Amino acid sequence: MTTSTPDPADLRRDCAEAIAGYQYFDEREWLREAFLTVPREHFVPRRVWWPRRGDDGRYPVLDRDEQPGRWLKAVYRPLAALITQIADGTVRIEDGPTSNNDFTSSISCPAVVVNMLRHLDPQPGDRVLEVGTGTGYSTALLCERVGADRVVTVEIQQALAERAEERLGALGYRPRVVCADGEQGWEPGAPYDRLLSTVGVQEIPPAWLRQVKPGGLVMTPLATPAHCDVLAWLRPDGQGGADGGLIDTVYFMKTRSQRARKPWPELGWPRWPNWSDWSLTVTPEGGQRLRTRDG
Repeated sequence: MTTSTPDPADLRRDCAEAIAGYQYFDEREWLREAFLTVPREHFVPRRVWWPRRGDDGRYPVLDRDEQPGRWLKAVYRPLAALITQIADGTVRIEDGPTSNNDFTSSISCPAVVVNMLRHLDPQPGDRVLEVGTGTGYSTALLCERVGADRVVTVEIQQALAERAEERLGALGYRPRVVCADGEQGWEPGAPYDRLLSTVGVQEIPPAWLRQVKPGGLVMTPLATPAHCDVLAWLRPDGQGGADGGLIDTVYFMKTRSQRARKPWPELGWPRWPNWSDWSLTVTPEGGQRLRTRDG
């Protein structure tokens, strides 16, 4: 029996409904409209790795030509990122499933993309710098909001930048796509109203704070001692500094120059307690409390 391939528009609507359940579209109707307008499948390579190991301990390959329905459903899984590159391309997807987990590029899961744009909340007419073009999907959503002529996107890998520019152009989006080190921003396009990084950092690159207007917004995944990243926001002060805060747990690949781990105190983190520093209390009523022994 032949199984028909699902309609991408139906899957997109179903995915949007699931994301709406997280309240990510609340007060952001523009974001829902952009999500429903931009065909995510257009930006996903024909072959990708599924991010969870199979029974054989390897990451399976999803192939659009061989299993179009399975591939398309994976594209619109709200909480599923799809791996587009491993070990900076030295692991070839043509070779099939792999046990190598050195993920260096992906298309982030739909819910995370929407959540980041929800907090970035670009306004019509804003000038936006995106660091980490990747497939170009987030770029397209930004173009829907502010206009392609107001978007600059920077990608360090030439091949990825060229493919993203081609995919964007095929849908009529023509932002400025720059192949460069995103940690340096892109000075010729400054100043920007907002900056969105789709790659994680351990410390905020100074160029970002110089190139965003005072009172503008920088949004980036920031590495933490808790074996995860956190979505961080900053308001540059126009003097090279910024103040901000932390929003939500995320997981992102790091910029090339920040992959090597630095000591957390050098990055401004307080001493992170060992597990043995924590105490756990459970009351007869079922209440539970965790705290550090010195707190």
